[in-house]
Amino acid sequence: MSAPSWDEVRARFSRALSRPGIYLANHSLGRPPDRVADDVRSALEAWYRDLDGAWQPWLDAREKFRALTARLVGAPRADCIIPKTSAGQGLRAVLNSFDRKIRVATSDGEFDSIDFILRVYRERGRIDLKIMPWRELQVGGADLAVLSTVMFRTGEIVEQLPRLIHGVHAAGGLVLLDVYHHAGVLPLDLAALGADFAIGGSYKYTRGGPGACWLYVRPGLVETLRTLDTGWFAKKDVFAYQRPDPPEFGAGGDAWLESTPPVLAPVQALAGLELTLELGVERIRAHNLEQKRLLRERLPVLSGDGEDHGAFVTLRHGDATRLAERLKGMGIRVDARGEFLRACPDYLNTPEELRRAADAIAEVCSRR
Repeated sequence: MSAPSWDEVRARFSRALSRPGIYLANHSLGRPPDRVADDVRSALEAWYRDLDGAWQPWLDAREKFRALTARLVGAPRADCIIPKTSAGQGLRAVLNSFDRKIRVATSDGEFDSIDFILRVYRERGRIDLKIMPWRELQVGGADLAVLSTVMFRTGEIVEQLPRLIHGVHAAGGLVLLDVYHHAGVLPLDLAALGADFAIGGSYKYTRGGPGACWLYVRPGLVETLRTLDTGWFAKKDVFAYQRPDPPEFGAGGDAWLESTPPVLAPVQALAGLELTLELGVERIRAHNLEQKRLLRERLPVLSGDGEDHGAFVTLRHGDATRLAERLKGMGIRVDARGEFLRACPDYLNTPEELRRAADAIAEVCSRR
C-alpha cells in the first residue's frame, strides 16, 4: 500500500488544524493527531468498565510504546527502551546506576533540564563535572559523557559524534546521548552509533504529548547494570508479592522499570509514533529540508536549512524573545531560546503558510 499524501495526512489532524494562525513551534510541542483523543478515551473507558481489569490493556499499550520507539531509534530490542516521564528522569536513572563518584563530561549546549541536573549532582558531590564548548569537546577520561546529537538552540547536528563516542569508549567510559531533537525527524540508529544510553521523548516530533519519554540502555548493560531508581515494577514477579532477599529483578530492561507507572502517557503517544513510522523518517526529513529551503529563499538571514542542521531554522537576534511575542500577536507561533529565534515547519504546514510566515518574520525583524 502506498504511503499517504501530505493532504491525506493533514486530514488526520482536523482538530489541531482548525485553530487559526500559523504554527511553527513544532520543535517545541508537536500537534496531536485526532486519534490521540480517541486512544486516551478508550483507555479511560477500560477503567470505568473493567476497573482493575484495565491494567492489561494499559500494560499492553506500554509494551507497544516500547516496541514502536525501538523501531524508530534503532534499538536492538524493545526491552532496551524503558518508559520515563521525562528525559531528565532517564538521566538520573543512569547517574544513579554508578556505585562511586564518577567523572562526567558534557557540553555547554545541552538542554536546560539536563544541564541543571548535572550541576545539582556536582553540587551534592555525586559527580565531578566538566562542561566544555560543544565544538571543542574533549571527552577522553570521562566515566560518562552526556552529549546531544542536535543542539537545541541552533539545530546544528554534532557531526563529530562518532569520533567522540569512539574516544570515550577507548578510554573505558560510557556515552549517554540526548536525541530529543533527532528522533522522528532524522534517521537514527542507536545500535550503529554505539550509544550506551540515550534519552528522548514524544512531545516534539512524534506528537505524543508530555510524559511519554524514554531511556535507552544498550544490550549488555541493560541486563547487568542496576540503578537505584527502581520500584516494584522492576521485580522478577511483579504481582507475586514476594520479597526475596537479595531482591530479584525482572529480565532485561524490565529491571529498569520503577514503581506504579503513569498509564496514559504511552497511550497518548501511540498514534504519533505509528504515523511517523508509516511515513518513514527519511521521507519526513526530505520534506522538511524542502520547507526549510523555502524559508531560506525568503529570509536569507535564517540559518539551518541544510543537512547539517535538524528540523528547525534559527535567526540570531539580541531581542529574540520580544520578536517571538510580536509574531504571536500576528498569529504566528515560533519561540526563542536566548538570542535564537527558532521556527520549525512540519508536514502540516503548507507552502502558502510558510511564505506568509517568512514575510511576517522579515517585517518584524526590519522594525526598530
